[in-house]
Amino acid sequence: MEQQQRDDFTRGSIVAKLSGFMLPILGALILQAMYGAVDILVVGRFGSTAGLSGVSTGSNIVNLVTFTVTGLSMGITVLIGRYIGEKRQEQVGRVIGGAICFFAVLSAAVSGVLLIFARQLALLMQAPAEAVELTVVYVQICGGGLLFIVAYNVISSIFRGMGNSRLPLIFVAIACGTNIVGDLLFVAVFHMNVAGAALATVLAQAVSVALSLIIIRRQKLPFEMKKRDICFNPEIGKFIKVGIPIAFQEILTQFSFLALCAFINRLGLEASSGYGVANKIVSFVMLVPGALMQSMSAFVAQNVGAGKEQRARRAMAAGMAMGAGIGVFISALAFFRGDLLAMMFTRDAAVVAKAAEYLRGFSIEAVVTSILFSFIGYYNGHSQTLFVMIQGIAQTFLVRLPMSYFMSIRPGAGLMEIGLAAPSATVFGIVLNAAFYIVYTKYKTSKKL
Repeated sequence: MEQQQRDDFTRGSIVAKLSGFMLPILGALILQAMYGAVDILVVGRFGSTAGLSGVSTGSNIVNLVTFTVTGLSMGITVLIGRYIGEKRQEQVGRVIGGAICFFAVLSAAVSGVLLIFARQLALLMQAPAEAVELTVVYVQICGGGLLFIVAYNVISSIFRGMGNSRLPLIFVAIACGTNIVGDLLFVAVFHMNVAGAALATVLAQAVSVALSLIIIRRQKLPFEMKKRDICFNPEIGKFIKVGIPIAFQEILTQFSFLALCAFINRLGLEASSGYGVANKIVSFVMLVPGALMQSMSAFVAQNVGAGKEQRARRAMAAGMAMGAGIGVFISALAFFRGDLLAMMFTRDAAVVAKAAEYLRGFSIEAVVTSILFSFIGYYNGHSQTLFVMIQGIAQTFLVRLPMSYFMSIRPGAGLMEIGLAAPSATVFGIVLNAAFYIVYTKYKTSKKL
């Protein structure tokens, strides 16, 4: 009973409930960021500069797949949250059963693509000549273990939909700990460089999924699931309808970062490696906005299901204030002391300088993205994911890509100017989302009259 009250977002203090749900998600995202950063840190310390570039470029390719799956699985989170808000727990088992079948087929198909076309992807990314083979190795090994990466994201999305963000934190803690041990063993001890980092990543996900299934069997869940639920059923279409626009937005966002990586790769090995280091720091900068969006989606979905629209709006405003307030401090650290952050990953002075240069341009993103992602979480919770996709397309093709490309081809191109493309696109996105909020609110109000 106590757990059900804690996971019920339709009653009680909004700030307390939102913060309580968000903190474990934030913790999980911190561990996920550490999970990815450890590869760069260990390869930077015990591997080679070319290896650093290989992990950077390869992880960007793998992240495209990972974030796409995360976007699709957000449809599961929203659908389960809606059913729980409507007190229709009997539907949850069918949602999960359909998700198992759909994502098993998807992971097998994408894994095949990564294994077969790894070299073409590395060349498309314009990986420096010294790092092409290393990028191929990283992508193929991670592609071979993609099933475990997909399984982790689906399991976590199920529990977030139920209002439980604590178990996903445990799952990623297991993965993070295993990855650290694996990186130190394979890279620092056995000197396997990029291959060791990729093996550690796959092993960590496999261990996390195996242990998470054991933990789940011991949980008292608020629904029943039968073997007959594991099939291709109509619930798949429902969560795909919500998840595809989110996933497509993630594809575009990650595509823009892939393009940015390719633009920077043309500037040489030091710039490529510096961006790789900065990109791992960026993953930490974006933690609070990312936690906000995931929390807001589940929080709003429950309240929409319960018919509490005003509470959903107040939650969005609270999220904006919380995220932007924290973002000011993170932004200042990235702007003024990006060099210190970069030194944690590499001792190469030239790479540190390039990373700090990029962070100075990117830093304000910590503030503005909290506002944007609160909007997006609010719309996800309302299943208005088509608009989320449209505004993502607009950001990518009207601002982020054109600006980053233009900045990269200027004589004496610098990473600070290229880094400004991300916050510029986000500010543009905020304007679009604010305009849609006014229109959508008036539409919802007129329907009630």
